[in-house]
Amino acid sequence: MRFIIVLITSLFVLSLSSFAQNKKPRTGKESLFGKKLATYQITSNELSGACFYLVSGHGGPDPGAIGIYQGRQLHEDEYAYDIILRLARELLTRGAKVHIIIRDKKDGIRDGHILSNSKRETCMGDPIPLNQVERLKQRCKWVDKLFKKDKSNYKRAIFIHVDSRSKGKQTDVFFYHAPGSSKGKRLANNLHRTFDKKYDKHQPNRGFTGTVSGRNLYVLRNTQPVAVFLELGNIQNKRDQQRLVLQNNRQALAKWIAEGIVTDYKKGK
Repeated sequence: MRFIIVLITSLFVLSLSSFAQNKKPRTGKESLFGKKLATYQITSNELSGACFYLVSGHGGPDPGAIGIYQGRQLHEDEYAYDIILRLARELLTRGAKVHIIIRDKKDGIRDGHILSNSKRETCMGDPIPLNQVERLKQRCKWVDKLFKKDKSNYKRAIFIHVDSRSKGKQTDVFFYHAPGSSKGKRLANNLHRTFDKKYDKHQPNRGFTGTVSGRNLYVLRNTQPVAVFLELGNIQNKRDQQRLVLQNNRQALAKWIAEGIVTDYKKGK
């Protein structure tokens, strides 16, 4: 009798193991990532129930800041968009719901150093106005429209830009939140701490000088979700340019932002 019970138990465990091995991984698809990366696997539930509104700066008729790298132009909107797409994919693989507000149906996630400029970007399919105020109003309107429909208890807007300063001014990533927003400040601080730890690990003697501060920016002031605004570096500076032109660095930025968001989500649940 004891032998039979042990045999049945072993078969049951083996059956469960086979089921786990044969269970297909959950997948999703986002055509904006490009053909090669459109399909992604949902590898965890870390951000299940969270919803994000991802907005890359400028786009359409406005390239944003422009730097020169090896005699060629670097356009802010192209690099901000590539990193937004990478961040979107990182968040989706962790089980989140993601809205990509600025869109280019052709580009996808790109691995090149020089990301060619175009004026194809739209705001959720709508042409992007050249006028700055109208452009900002448009993206805020779309974020708020989607925000009202989403049922999640954790909804966050992420705005990504690249700064432009004098060529000799090297900068780290800066994190801004709306003045008076305690949850925005918490998210910005969690992102900052994540970056600080990553720099300690990967460049221990360098230090990290990025800061967190409240800033009265239009998009932070005029969108309903808790929001943060990131400046990823100085597009004019040669060292900061490496943060943008190397695809591994763009991917690291996206991954670190996602990890900081996970930390904040766990604290906010």
